[in-house]
Amino acid sequence: MKERFLTKKIYVGDVAVGGDAPISVQSMTFTNTRDVEATVEQINRLHFAGCDIVRVAVPEMEDALALKEIVSRINLPVVADIHFNYRLALEAAKWVDCIRFNPGNIGEKGRIKEIVKACQERQLPIRVGVNAGSLEKEFEDRYGATPEGMVASAEYNIKFLEDLGFTDIKVSLKASDVERTVEAYRMLRPRNNYPFHLGVTEAGTLFHATVKSAIGIGSLLLDGIGDTIRVSITGELEKEIEVGRAIIKDAGRAQEGLNIISCPTCGRIEADLVSAVAEVERRTAHIKTPLNVSVMGCVVNAIGEAKHADVAIAYGRGAGLVMVQGEVVARLPEAELVDRFVEEVEKMATVKEEQ
Repeated sequence: MKERFLTKKIYVGDVAVGGDAPISVQSMTFTNTRDVEATVEQINRLHFAGCDIVRVAVPEMEDALALKEIVSRINLPVVADIHFNYRLALEAAKWVDCIRFNPGNIGEKGRIKEIVKACQERQLPIRVGVNAGSLEKEFEDRYGATPEGMVASAEYNIKFLEDLGFTDIKVSLKASDVERTVEAYRMLRPRNNYPFHLGVTEAGTLFHATVKSAIGIGSLLLDGIGDTIRVSITGELEKEIEVGRAIIKDAGRAQEGLNIISCPTCGRIEADLVSAVAEVERRTAHIKTPLNVSVMGCVVNAIGEAKHADVAIAYGRGAGLVMVQGEVVARLPEAELVDRFVEEVEKMATVKEEQ
């Protein structure tokens, strides 16, 4: 895995993005933002799901005016998502923690100057959000909806902000397919040091969005690219956070919680492994200490995997072993294995936390 690209650190509210800050996970409400009660309820759901930053749509002035009350009732930094009407950004900037605008549809540059001035007054960062589906005409005509066109748009708008003395910038380059998204981010990354917001836009329902995001976001994280992410799912908000955190963790960019290793189902399994792994996940979800644990269904895979795990179960016929760092600590009936396993995991977590 490549070393993470060192980027400029900016702040969205009290959440650091870039530099040595942890990779943050974002989501976006789907309420009418002017519906204060519904929007606050969704933001609170995201907060309890582990979201770091939330974005809200601001399509009309009524939505922008609602932001004052919304931000007074929540505990997450808010990004206002602005398209077409720059005046919405000017109102939103009075209350939120970051402005995201799409340079492809804001219009003439005098409007962007007004947005920059409003953000400078409150020291708000700006996210330059380039979408392959809505590039400025000059880049669309020259390059088409290609990674080259996305990068050209991003660089043009970054320079425009820099020329105004504004550098609290983060950048996103989103397309609805993995290949263009990944190619655009890889192309732009060596050319500046601004933090990148990763995501595959319009990724679809839970299954397809998970696959696309795991490939796209995951491959970029393995390249050392990415400072904050959003998994775009047509569905439940909490799933965006769950999938996003899993991608960061499984890409090796977050050291938190258990890495549960379990074997695939096959004819050698000598226990109800599916139920056992589900119970282990449920009973260890509260543990934040990074540990490798193994739940294996037969002796063929179990012994080898257990040597490398902090704590492991090796199931046999009606019984099995609990192992700690490769050493057998208990031989127990199958019904008692998970209880002892969880006990050893909690003990190991406590020891590592105290070290």
